[in-house]
Amino acid sequence: MITKIARMHYERGIRQVDIAETLHLSQPRVSRLLKRAAELGIVRTVVVVSQGIHTEIEEALEQRYGLAEAVVVDVEGDDSDVLSGLGSAGAAYLESILTGGERIGISPWSQTLLSVVDRMRPLRLAGADNVVQLIGGLGVTSAQARANRLLDDFAHILGANATFVPAPGLVGNTTIRDSLLAEPAMQAIATEWASLTMALIGIGSLPPSEFLRQSGNAVSDDDQAKLLAAGAVGDVCHRFFDAAGRPVASDLDDRVLGIDQQALRAVPRRIGFAGGAAKHHAIRAAVTGGWVNVLITDIATAQALLGD
Repeated sequence: MITKIARMHYERGIRQVDIAETLHLSQPRVSRLLKRAAELGIVRTVVVVSQGIHTEIEEALEQRYGLAEAVVVDVEGDDSDVLSGLGSAGAAYLESILTGGERIGISPWSQTLLSVVDRMRPLRLAGADNVVQLIGGLGVTSAQARANRLLDDFAHILGANATFVPAPGLVGNTTIRDSLLAEPAMQAIATEWASLTMALIGIGSLPPSEFLRQSGNAVSDDDQAKLLAAGAVGDVCHRFFDAAGRPVASDLDDRVLGIDQQALRAVPRRIGFAGGAAKHHAIRAAVTGGWVNVLITDIATAQALLGD
């Protein structure tokens, strides 16, 4: 009887209610017998993984680095190919998880996040309540326009309110930083940072990306030299860390107009979007140090992260 019911349901596609009527059984009994078929090994479930899907690598990354989730993109080639692939995969991922009510922080000086937002489609229902920049968005005019477009377009796609940071990401000294943070507008933004439910983060490396250099918000050559001497390999929102993911202290911390380390780490879902050979060390450090707990990356980077 168990085998007969299993064949009717799984091979012939007959619904449980119709099986019950045909065999003069109750539907709950048909359901129990189908469950028993699985327990006895009469029915076995096989998951066929589509080409280009790397669930085993994703699970290995999650286990090794304690990630809540890893998404590995099946893309190879030069930096532009990787950027395009991460953009498409990142857009699809966000479209699938954003169901409303989120308070999202986003780093404005990330080429990868620009690629993601460029590929997203407007959601039918609001995907978030608020979207706020995680670090100052003022800079060289052409680059600033792209950073502002990132936030504006993203908020429009999600049907959310947008909050811009009316200041550069990096200022000349602590006095300027403290003066700006004392402004009511910046205090209101700091309150928003403290209540974020999600952060979308680009993972930076040394030397910084061309986009960040063009923005006027990149660290100077002298500061880069000091950071490298102190062991820095990368950053998120200008918060630098070494190969083990430990924060690298420097006077830059007091010149950054952006979310601080403690507030960033308190965000429940911190999604890092990064890939490419030049960023392998920075990405490894970011996941090792817990700067991000979700990673969207390319297959070559994933293999490098698992390589040792």
